[in-house]
Amino acid sequence: MGTRLRMLISAVIFASWVLSASGAHYHTHRHHRLEDVALTEEIDVRAQRNKKATDDSYALLPADTPDDSSPVPPVGDPSDLPTCLLCVCLTGSVYCEEVDPDMTSVPALPKETNYLYARYNKIKKITAKDFGDIVTLKRIDFTGNIISEIEDGAFAKLTMLEELSLAENQLVKLPMLPAKLVCFNANHNKLRTKGIKSNAFKKLSKLAHLYLAHNELEAVPLIPETVRTLHLQNNNISSVTVDTFCKSNDTYYIRPNMNEIRMDGNPVILGQYPTSFICLQSLPIGRY
Repeated sequence: MGTRLRMLISAVIFASWVLSASGAHYHTHRHHRLEDVALTEEIDVRAQRNKKATDDSYALLPADTPDDSSPVPPVGDPSDLPTCLLCVCLTGSVYCEEVDPDMTSVPALPKETNYLYARYNKIKKITAKDFGDIVTLKRIDFTGNIISEIEDGAFAKLTMLEELSLAENQLVKLPMLPAKLVCFNANHNKLRTKGIKSNAFKKLSKLAHLYLAHNELEAVPLIPETVRTLHLQNNNISSVTVDTFCKSNDTYYIRPNMNEIRMDGNPVILGQYPTSFICLQSLPIGRY
């Protein structure tokens, strides 16, 4: 009996020791696993933070953003660039309007150009070389530049030119004009009578529309009989004569084509010269 009791007590003590040792090993193993999991999670968090920082840096520097260190090409003289890069070139037509950077001279034109529109630029001068090789031009428009000088012979080779506009410039005199001009516009310049040669329009046998308004003319220039529209308003014209529009040596002469003359805004009082308009089909517009 005593022996059995001792064996039972020993078995209980041994079992308790085994259970205690197993529990300690379990807790130690579980603790290490928790530490491993925490370390793994920390590594994952750091990796995600590094990836986000990298992504953000790429977001701030997109692939197509140019490198700031690369040199910026300087803006040069527009005359150094091909005309059709500065202007719009269509079949036979060149449009150079309000060119940026400023266009200060007549651009080199493609051969066989028929129409040039170079309005509202900073062109200062027209030279004899500007149109030397372009004989096909039919219309040129330089409205709204700052042209103050046109060399003699600048339009000499333009035998096909029919329309020329030099309006809104700073001209004080006119060059020789092409013989086949149908329409010439020099409104809003600084033209005076001494700046227009007496035969400036005489040989223009096809001229139909002549615009010389808003200048400083003191007298009406010699007008070809082909002219139908004549604008001379807002000048300094103070008088007219019988020979201004009619012929003093031919009282039966009738001017057949002239149907519009504007002389308003001049100091001349037209009513004082009744015989100066007897050859006209309609009286000029102006003060009477």
